[in-house]
Amino acid sequence: MQGPERAALIDELISGYEGVLIRLADVHAPEFVEIDLTMPRAKVLYLLGVLGELHMSELSTRLGVSLPTISGLVDRLVEAGLASRRDDPADRRQVIVAITPAGVALLDRFRDLSAHQMRQLLEVLDDADLEHVQSFLGVLERGIGRLAAVSQPRPQEIHQ
Repeated sequence: MQGPERAALIDELISGYEGVLIRLADVHAPEFVEIDLTMPRAKVLYLLGVLGELHMSELSTRLGVSLPTISGLVDRLVEAGLASRRDDPADRRQVIVAITPAGVALLDRFRDLSAHQMRQLLEVLDDADLEHVQSFLGVLERGIGRLAAVSQPRPQEIHQ
């Protein structure tokens, strides 16, 4: 399949995926409403949770946004008690950002809700459908590997 047929199929898959997400959100919206965090702040918090302490400049590079944008996002996370920042003792011009125990707890809560939501969905599928999902995840993993091999971070602004 090439050209317009392939593009149309990709558009159809994206539309179907968005529809699934909307239906899932309708079913579980009340559980996620209590997590008061914008997506850009969640991304910063997630990186800190996975990678540990990072310099502001590294956060900026990893997320492909400007230092002022990262600074604003970190300010909000610090105000909420979800992250902390300190000067780097090796270079006082550098700022190190870390996740706090409250930030870890929030990420854990979000992961628990997501895992619970996925478990509920998977439990209503029959065995054949579960095998299809397993195969599909393998296909996506291969695609992510290919994408990661050719992707270059591009600076872009995100809203705080």
